[in-house]
Formats: sequence, structure tokens, C-alpha cells
Amino acid sequence: MRIAAAQLSCVPADVVANAARAAALAVSAREGGAELVVFPEFTLTGYELEALAADPGLWTAADDPRLDPLRSAGIATAVNVALPAVDGGRPLIATLVYGADGALLTTYAKQHLYQQEHDAFRPGSGDGRFELGGIRFSLGVCYDNHFPDLTGRAAADGCRVHLASTLYGSGDGIVERATVYPGIARDHGLYVVLANHVGPAGRWTGCGRSAVWAPGGALLAEAGATEEGVVTAEVPAEEPAPDTV
Repeated sequence: MRIAAAQLSCVPADVVANAARAAALAVSAREGGAELVVFPEFTLTGYELEALAADPGLWTAADDPRLDPLRSAGIATAVNVALPAVDGGRPLIATLVYGADGALLTTYAKQHLYQQEHDAFRPGSGDGRFELGGIRFSLGVCYDNHFPDLTGRAAADGCRVHLASTLYGSGDGIVERATVYPGIARDHGLYVVLANHVGPAGRWTGCGRSAVWAPGGALLAEAGATEEGVVTAEVPAEEPAPDTV
């Protein structure tokens, strides 16, 4: 299976505009042979915490018609949104995964909130899993991925690919991104697909460099630091048997 990691510069707090941008990238990924594309944290709004706290109109349910451009792109998508809570309380930072037919496959809510996210969101309480093309996937959102128990559980549960929707900025974010994700691949034997922001994102400037790592930590594909787009890599349905003598 060919998997794509997308990066984009979001229009601040504009769900419709960002859904259209993401859909265009999804179509590009599909035309490049990908069957699944992963997007950054807060794909539909950018990392605009004050706006998200003040305006529930920016929150996006799984059946929100503003997601139709992505659901109709003809490719499986993992898109991160501010998700309304079923009890009407604070929203969650959640990744919605849709199949190529637009059907919802799973929802995962970020468990480890970062700094000021605690003021506007509630943490999730369960791990994210789904299967596609004979491959079992796990999900993490940005700061989640700094907690080895999350990806350790994924590996123990038979997952082969970990999908990370993130925001890493320039400066320290570049170092963290280059350390944490190949480390997950190395320590847990997972393919790791990271989708990051590029350009202005709330109080940060996304450092881009969306990427895919192989088990063991080898870099398979990496985007640049400034441009929107997708990078893809092939993940086999089954790992080849080791050579024997």
C-alpha cells in the first residue's frame, strides 16, 4: 500500500477553505498512487486555539457536510479536527479516518494535551486503531507521540503503521520531529507516517518535513521545509521473510 503524508499552510479558522485545500492534496496523493493520505493536526482550522475556544462553529463532527470534499476525494483520509463532544462539553482534538468510499472507519481523540490545549479541550481516553488493505494502523496526535507507551501498545496490538498528525515549528520543533519519530520506528518496529504544518500555524511556524520512516528508523520519504504538498512511500501488506542461509 502506498501511503501519503500531506503538509499545508492552513487558512486561519476557515473550515471550508482548508477542506478544499486538503481535498486538492488528497486528489494529488491519489493520482500519485496512494491509497491513504494523512493530514496535520487541526487540518481544517490551523492551530488557532483562541478561535476554536470561542466559536463552536469551527468544531467539526464526523458527518459535517464541510468535510464532503475530503470524503469524496476517492482516497482514504486521516484528518484532524476539533470534534464536538457527545455530552456538549469541551471538544476533543480528534483524527477522523474515512475510507475511499467516504465511510467513517474510526475516530481517535488525542490523549495527551499540550500546554494551553487543556484550557479549551478535553483529553481522549482510548487508543485509535483501524485496518485497511490488510494492514493494521494506530493513531497519535502530536504530543501523544512523545509517550512511548502509546506506540508500544500499538506494536503489541499488531499494528504495523503509526499515523501522526502534528504541528512542529521551527527551532526546537525541528529537533523533536527528527528525534521522536525515527525513534518510534526503531524502538517499536513500526512504519511511521508524520504529517506536519508548513508556514504560519497559530503562534508557531510549521517546519514542514512531513515524512515516512521504516521499521528500524530509516527515512523513506520526506517533504521540504517550505512548500505544500504530499510525500509517499510504499508499505508492504506483509513484511518479507528474512533471508536464510
